[in-house]
Amino acid sequence: MDIIKSIEHEQLKSKIPELNVGDTVKVHVKIKEGNRERIQVFEGIIIKKQGGGLNETFTVRKTSYGVGVEKTFLVHSPMVEKVELVRVGKVRRAKLYYLRDRVGKAAKTKEKLGARIENKEIVIKEELTQEEPMQEDKAPEEAPAIETTNVVEEETVDTVTEETATDVKSEE
Repeated sequence: MDIIKSIEHEQLKSKIPELNVGDTVKVHVKIKEGNRERIQVFEGIIIKKQGGGLNETFTVRKTSYGVGVEKTFLVHSPMVEKVELVRVGKVRRAKLYYLRDRVGKAAKTKEKLGARIENKEIVIKEELTQEEPMQEDKAPEEAPAIETTNVVEEETVDTVTEETATDVKSEE
């Protein structure tokens, strides 16, 4: 692995939320004011996703006091605490720039009917568990012998004989 790729791999988050364009999300962002840190929630519609790997970003748009506000967040940023899915949007575009020209209810996306609001997460890198190395001094224990018995089941077969109409009449 390259040096750059190994450094980038260390910076990746292990699990990221599954984000789609048109979804309404709440982004919990760490804000540093002076010497204290707090979490601020930014709720809006995802209007675009771009990039990949460590540089993957998504842009969220909301209207605040009649003014449109857009913020771009890095998916793997340590400043993004979590992303919460509020509503699944039904869109047919990859970039929703047309929402910039819309005002009021027209600036929203339709909700996908029957969509479940699940916070699915994509696993980027799996956490490695430390396995205890086997000690070479000890011999591996042998498994106890198990006796196996073959069970034979008897099958009964029904035989059907064909009778002609004349045989049936003669019996009556």
